[in-house]
Amino acid sequence: MSDSSQPAFRKSLNLVDSSAIVIGSMIGSGIFIVSADMSRTLGSPGWLLVAWLITGFMTIMGALSFGELACMMPKAGGTYVYLREAYSPLLGFLYGWTLFLVIQTGTIAAVAMAFGKFFGVIFPWISESNILFKAGPVKFSSVHLIALGSIAFLTWINSRGIKTGKLVQNTFTFTKVIILILLLLAGFFIAGSDGFKVSSEYFWQAATLDKVTGAVMPLTGMMLIVAIGMAMVGSLFTCDAWTGITFASAEVVNPKRTLPLALFWGTLIAFLLFFLSNVVYIKVMPLRGIPGGTDVIERGMAFATNDRLGTAAISSIFGDYAALIMALLIVISTFGCNNGLILSGARVYYAMAADKLFFKGVGKLNRNGVPGKGLWVQFIWASGLCLSGSFSQLLDYVVFAVLLFYALTIMAIFVLRFRKPDAERPYKAFGYPVIPAVYILLAVTIMIILLLYKRQFTWPGLVIVLLGIPVYYIWSRINKNS
Repeated sequence: MSDSSQPAFRKSLNLVDSSAIVIGSMIGSGIFIVSADMSRTLGSPGWLLVAWLITGFMTIMGALSFGELACMMPKAGGTYVYLREAYSPLLGFLYGWTLFLVIQTGTIAAVAMAFGKFFGVIFPWISESNILFKAGPVKFSSVHLIALGSIAFLTWINSRGIKTGKLVQNTFTFTKVIILILLLLAGFFIAGSDGFKVSSEYFWQAATLDKVTGAVMPLTGMMLIVAIGMAMVGSLFTCDAWTGITFASAEVVNPKRTLPLALFWGTLIAFLLFFLSNVVYIKVMPLRGIPGGTDVIERGMAFATNDRLGTAAISSIFGDYAALIMALLIVISTFGCNNGLILSGARVYYAMAADKLFFKGVGKLNRNGVPGKGLWVQFIWASGLCLSGSFSQLLDYVVFAVLLFYALTIMAIFVLRFRKPDAERPYKAFGYPVIPAVYILLAVTIMIILLLYKRQFTWPGLVIVLLGIPVYYIWSRINKNS
């Protein structure tokens, strides 16, 4: 069979579709939860918003920088391809290895479990305590059933072709954005302002809050900078996954125009929704509170029940129906989020397999023009992480690795401008060289803070990345011998 008769990627993603993948992959369940832990770390509404603003700057400027590489190399695989071309196949492989082992599949597992848990708020039969069967240390609950079922269903949907996958993505992205905007409007114009009244007393007084006692320990000088860096782990993770559209570059219509625009508008819209959500939290609830307080106001943002800030915030508007409304929003949000993650991730494994650095069959497209085997291999590993229960811990480990790869990728702009000065660049990184350099400086600063003050999370992440080095050489030798 000739190459011309082989299935090929189909260019089906326009600007709206591409932006929906960026927005939908970014908005999962994180925005309704992470600011509780950030509040305990910073203890101040003003500094909490500063942490989110820095995150937004990094995300949007990072996306604008990625646009140059995406236009230069509009190929399936995105970041993997950029690192391979700028540095070496080894560095590209280390990114793809970490993405498959933890970053993409771990996020899919975490989002699917959140989908199952919040589905249980609507249908009580779905519960982690409802164990369907047990095999040794592995417990299979009704939440696992729903989580794995959702991954399997979305994998099947995306194996049917890019047009089917983008239809699901657009539907769920638009739905959750509309619902979130309506809730924000309710928060601004209907909910009370008890939070502002109380928090105004310590709006710029940074402090660490003890999770058990609620004790306040003031932060100043260098320790405030450290606290901001540590708190941003939550906001950076929430704002992650915007690179997904670059993985599917080969299926984008007019990628040299569409990709930079989708990256900019997608990250900007998602971040604005995240930032405004935090403003509503601060408006409705005081940031500081009492662990075990009797109501939303007493507990505050820092000690919201199970860190569910979204539910706590809208309870002042909808009362007893708050949990049900938020559960419905998170079910819609996580389902759409996972569709984007599942759709995009398989394209990286396809590019790796085409370079003979992953399972051979993954480097082929099915009759629908998508990497079907890659989708199902991704499903198997993500399902295993769901059942292991270790996905959330693994995700904590890789925040450092994600920042490292992002910094290296943006550094690739400088490398390629030096090595390939005459290469076609339909779009050039915004603010080059200042903006990309500032991004790299901020990323390195946060990485140093995490290395020094969150060692339990950073060093295991580095180990996961470094384990890919012997795997790369073993895989390369096997391919060479065969």
